[in-house]
Amino acid sequence: MDIYETMKHRRSIRSYRPEPVEEEKLNRILEAARLAPSAANRQPIYFVVIKDEKIKQQLKKAYNEEWFYTAPIIICACSLPEKAWKRSDGKNYADIDAAIAMDHLILAATAEGLATCWIAAFKVPLVKSILQLSPEIEPVAMTPVGYPLNVTEQTYRKPLEEIVKII
Repeated sequence: MDIYETMKHRRSIRSYRPEPVEEEKLNRILEAARLAPSAANRQPIYFVVIKDEKIKQQLKKAYNEEWFYTAPIIICACSLPEKAWKRSDGKNYADIDAAIAMDHLILAATAEGLATCWIAAFKVPLVKSILQLSPEIEPVAMTPVGYPLNVTEQTYRKPLEEIVKII
């Protein structure tokens, strides 16, 4: 599947089959995240791959949606703000760089026949504590990763005219 087909097939999936994800596929999607561009090539990113059922259950305190824990893997994309490039007005690009890397990961997972769902509505202090992240590591987004149980229809996307200005 080419990149455009992958983008068209990507969905936010909220139901997962219990079968494990092959290590080769996991490594390829993590490699895709590693290859993502970052501001000034600082690469202020860090990923935590959660397979341990006890830790996945602890994460319920930070994000309590039952479907989230049915996937065999949860991946947490983190940023390292102190290592990130900062624009002249002081804007820190760490979270943007982590988001770009997570998008690469999610698209690569789709190309591998895996399902994901971008999650940002979690309690950051609890995630940091549960995953034992050092103070300089900031969780940005999480996604379950696994084989889809049900594939949803594509959601509405605004037409280009509403989101693009050509001058």
